[in-house]
Amino acid sequence: MAILTVQEMKDLACGVLGAVGVPEDTARLVADELTLAELDGLPSHGMTRLTFYADHVKSGKVLVDARPVVTRPRPGAILVDACHGFAYPAIDIGLREGVAAARKEGTCAVAVRRSHHCGMLGHFVERTAKEGLVGLAFASTPAAMAPWGGSRPVFGTNPIAFGCPRKDDDPIVVDMSLTPVARGKIIIAKQRGESIPTGWARDAQGRDTTDPAEALKGTMLPMGGAKGAALALMVELLAGTLTGSLHGTEASSFFDTQGGPPGVGQFFLLVDPAAFNPDFATRVEDVCRSVLDQEGTRLPGMRRVAGRREREAKGVDVPDALLGELRRRATEGSG
Repeated sequence: MAILTVQEMKDLACGVLGAVGVPEDTARLVADELTLAELDGLPSHGMTRLTFYADHVKSGKVLVDARPVVTRPRPGAILVDACHGFAYPAIDIGLREGVAAARKEGTCAVAVRRSHHCGMLGHFVERTAKEGLVGLAFASTPAAMAPWGGSRPVFGTNPIAFGCPRKDDDPIVVDMSLTPVARGKIIIAKQRGESIPTGWARDAQGRDTTDPAEALKGTMLPMGGAKGAALALMVELLAGTLTGSLHGTEASSFFDTQGGPPGVGQFFLLVDPAAFNPDFATRVEDVCRSVLDQEGTRLPGMRRVAGRREREAKGVDVPDALLGELRRRATEGSG
């Protein structure tokens, strides 16, 4: 393992992306998100994604010259076409306009279509919560989960996230995929030659498996059984169908170069609490106290933020093999 500082991770990410022609402003947005995932202790959404992203650029699954196109079909509705570019610039501009619209209208829905992998969904509602807004976020992903009782993947891991501002503290952030873990953790287990726990996935024959390679050929299990599968359907309809994006069964994989752009979607609901309850902030703290007054409890996001601050100070461990590969890609591109 090697320890990298925040700036070293960002510089390395920009170097890898720049080597395949990603414009500097887009590369910075991508680098910021991947670095933040590393700081939050989720390497499956961090630097390891760079190799996939770079390969997607080279294969045409991400269009580096794409620029998001924003339309306003209604006062409280914003539609962003990512145009098969990276998700981060499209979400960035959508949320910037969405925050302003929510403050004016009370609520705003932001739909992002023809998008790509969006990293940690919770980062976006954390951002809007710091702007004083309550946020819900949904993301469709390529098929990895069978419907309840089925054996063929139809839904993705389809994460959901919720962000709520607090008076004088970090926001409450709930961020979860609707499978026991993100699919990227199975990819990492395969790369490291490790097994996975029972209950994460089934093989192509529908049998429980601890072999990540077999799991990737089969289907991931929904979190919470039939309830998780029902939530995955909800996310599919909101982030995929409603945004005009591809469904999970139509989207190409985030983890290889086969097929065209994934064309997935993200959907955000932003609410200004002041439009509904001027006493909202005080009442939020009442709820928080009722939780934290009990020994052994914490609010969602507290442990992640504490880990982030520690890693910001100490640096982040990056596997030597991954670091060598990323440095090779960055150097080859600059030569």
